Amino acid sequence: MADAIVHVEINERSAGRVARVTIDNPRRLNCLATPLILEIAGAFAKLAGDKGLRAVVLTGAGERAFIGGADLNELGALCADSARLFITRLHQACAAIRTCPVPVIGRINGFCLGAGLEVAASCDMRVASDTAQFGMPEVHMGIPSVIEAALLPGLIGWGRTREMLLTGAMYPAREALAMGFVQKVVMAAELDGAVDHWLDAICRATPEAVRAQKALMNRWERVSVEEGIYAGIDALSDAYKTGEPQGAIKAFFAAKGKDR
Repeated sequence: MADAIVHVEINERSAGRVARVTIDNPRRLNCLATPLILEIAGAFAKLAGDKGLRAVVLTGAGERAFIGGADLNELGALCADSARLFITRLHQACAAIRTCPVPVIGRINGFCLGAGLEVAASCDMRVASDTAQFGMPEVHMGIPSVIEAALLPGLIGWGRTREMLLTGAMYPAREALAMGFVQKVVMAAELDGAVDHWLDAICRATPEAVRAQKALMNRWERVSVEEGIYAGIDALSDAYKTGEPQGAIKAFFAAKGKDR
């Protein structure tokens, strides 16, 4: 894994910065060993501090894989204690993606398996090429699917989750779309265009509102419906402290040529 690296490219747009994070180890299907896992966590921790950042695109290098899973050479050498450390670090990388204060788009360009599917599940939105393949094959390797696999029932329902995790089956992109794991499937040549469509929409929105919306949705996953409603009341009140609603509504009326 010495040649593995995580590239972070920052693109300036009129509405702010967009980061592209690329997991670059295509020779090994971008599979995740500890050094690469730590790089991902570090990259997202750094991006979280960029106040001008509007969105992040996460992808894998090459056309064969988004992330082909955890590195089997490392998994095969683990003991109980080192397995606990490995999976904890992988969870921390996924958590860094989930808690990134701006939307993270998973650009899925091939195999998305095991640890790779958990990384994809940690993204806010997912678009896949029509040749992508999805699965959680851990039960064939003698281990259960864990950590961010716990997100799957909320994404695809309990029935599909049980089927996926208990059988280790592989699913083509169109089936991943039908079950709700990805939001779009396009031809490989159209993948970047689909990502740009989402980026344009995000950047047209006001930045603090997008950040507040992501934070609120993350909280909704952890609390009761009633608590989520009251958290939303606080979020709306806090939005007016930024001045964004006042400015955005004024601009809306100006653009429409209407009086308030």
